[in-house]
Amino acid sequence: MKIRKHENKDLTTISIFFCIFIIILLTSFILTTFVFHMPKTYAKDSKVSNDSNDSNDSSNSINSLSSIDITIENCKLAADYSESSNGISFLVMQNGVILYEQYSPKIKGPNFPVELASATKSFCGIIACMAETENILKLDELACETLTEWRSDPLKSKITIRNLLTLTSGLKTGGEKGNVPTFLRAINMPMQYNPGEKFQYGATDFQVFGELMKRKLNGKDPVDYLNEKILSKIGSKYFRWKKGQDGNPHLSSGAAFTARNLAIFGEFVRLGGIWNNEVIIPQNILDQCFVGTKANPTYGLTWWLNAEVPEKLRKTIVQLGNTADYLYDSPIIPKDLVMAAGAGKQRLYIIRSLNLVIVRQGDKILDSLYGRYTPSFSDKKFLSLLLTGKP
Repeated sequence: MKIRKHENKDLTTISIFFCIFIIILLTSFILTTFVFHMPKTYAKDSKVSNDSNDSNDSSNSINSLSSIDITIENCKLAADYSESSNGISFLVMQNGVILYEQYSPKIKGPNFPVELASATKSFCGIIACMAETENILKLDELACETLTEWRSDPLKSKITIRNLLTLTSGLKTGGEKGNVPTFLRAINMPMQYNPGEKFQYGATDFQVFGELMKRKLNGKDPVDYLNEKILSKIGSKYFRWKKGQDGNPHLSSGAAFTARNLAIFGEFVRLGGIWNNEVIIPQNILDQCFVGTKANPTYGLTWWLNAEVPEKLRKTIVQLGNTADYLYDSPIIPKDLVMAAGAGKQRLYIIRSLNLVIVRQGDKILDSLYGRYTPSFSDKKFLSLLLTGKP
């Protein structure tokens, strides 16, 4: 009988420990599930850094006071608004310091790369400025000096590199929906307008620029040039960059960056081409990216601008209100704002007067391109929430 008592006592002890173990497991599961489904936010005042290297320091920034105090509360309002319109990552950097980050449960935090879609285009302007810095090209030189097969064409022979990068070449383009032409197909596109006459948004001019750069660089990939001369020096990197059937990169789309790596590139542009006190691109050259044209004052060398456009002309530029909002009539948004923009409302905003770099990334890129989804995201509302706390 004594033996039976000991056995009962042992069974009772085992039962108690088993119940405790089950309670611990259930508690862990509930907490893990709750945390996983919360938007991932990160602390104020994080230093800008590469995902795999935190060696960048605040010496990369200009330490000046801004006229608008970007509060954490306003950041949260803008981040939540972005996420309500299929935003998946959001980052605000001021003076080279990350003030706020928020990531949707759809992605795995700050190390998750997102395709930039047409925001990829804005790298081409910086590539061209780097090449001008190294005397590889001049922005106003005729493209036919390099693309010699154009010399005999009465219209193509008048196209400048600036025409290509401001999308005023006159070449047939637009409506590709991700079907990016090869370099060879692009340079053989027919003309639709005189060079400089009309703004046309599409992939052709960027692929022509890619062929031109490849010849200038004696066969080197233009993206490798970007990486060698700029990205590797500033501690930024792309995760992938799509290539076509010809093995050449899609310069009009296809780059994928994390929000942090894209912000580092934006900070380089904000600082006017300087990094760690080294002038990589002189600011007077880099700022050519922010000069519009008569055909479209809101588009410079591959960057969207906050510039005034006459109403009659505005109606002919379908991208205003589609690819990017017309911002000039907003009294809140600084006139020096520039941005890279792409399908799914991919955004890299730079505001030098406020020492700001802002990244907004979204999903449903293909659905946007094919008209299956129209994002409700508004640049005006987003920026207003961030800058003032009011929509």
